[in-house]
Amino acid sequence: MRYVAFSQKNTPHLGAVVEGAVFDVGRACRGYWRQSARRLNGIAIPTTLDALLQGGEKTWTQAARAVAWATKRHAPVGRLDRLQLLAPLPHPGKILCVGLNYRRHAAESGMAAPLTPVLFSKFNNSIAAPDERVPLPANAEQYDYEAELAVVIGKRARNVSKRDALSYVFGYCNSNDLSARDLQMRTSQWLLGKTPDKFLPLGPCIVSADEVPNPQKLRIRCWVNGQQRQDSNTADMIFSIAHVISYASQYFTLEPGDVISTGTPEGVIFGMEQKQWLRPGDSVAVEVGDFGRLTNLMVNVPRAAGAKLR
Repeated sequence: MRYVAFSQKNTPHLGAVVEGAVFDVGRACRGYWRQSARRLNGIAIPTTLDALLQGGEKTWTQAARAVAWATKRHAPVGRLDRLQLLAPLPHPGKILCVGLNYRRHAAESGMAAPLTPVLFSKFNNSIAAPDERVPLPANAEQYDYEAELAVVIGKRARNVSKRDALSYVFGYCNSNDLSARDLQMRTSQWLLGKTPDKFLPLGPCIVSADEVPNPQKLRIRCWVNGQQRQDSNTADMIFSIAHVISYASQYFTLEPGDVISTGTPEGVIFGMEQKQWLRPGDSVAVEVGDFGRLTNLMVNVPRAAGAKLR
């Protein structure tokens, strides 16, 4: 199943994408349960992805059945490319990112391949929707893109093994770990350059784990203004997704709705000899596998909010 968040009459809805058409999951569940006279048994109708995740596997299964039922009885709310999409998961519990997790990216950055996963965090203010404009503040200059595969955790994970780690994944999506390199490298802590507003676009959809049999065999690409900059494969990861989940879970509990952005391949501006950093007006597009295209336009911060800080 492929899930999206969309806006209709200024209200967010959870949608399921079937052959390019979007069906309202909440409406599908209400109709399915009503016609089948099924007892809800405490299952809340999921109207957001967060509600779906919190409901657990029983709710996921029932929602998928409801959507399959609805495709034969309900008209879709619209085509995917014509709806106003929102960030599929606007309020993750935790946002983890993995630095230097592709062999060729570590090499282009002039850094040794790490011996353990390099984890850092972003905050919820960094989440952006597909096609949402990303403001580039005036207090930095070295703006960079990072096409990445993001993982959405579906079940509470603590001290899980690498062998079992992928069973805790709800789904996957495109992400763009935008970075202000001059702020990132100002200190040994990367946070300042990683978590400006809207610096983690996600989407357009979240693809359930059952549709991704091997997340280590996904093509990952990025374009700036239509020019391809990154073209690699998740097979080049130093630490697999299962390794990262298992490693993180040894130190803190991962909860449903947590997001892990798993690192970027080679081709970022930081690794180029001639660096032309992102500027307002640049369009950045990311594709992982067949998850669709995530596109965002870089823009100026409104003048009142763009005073230089030192």
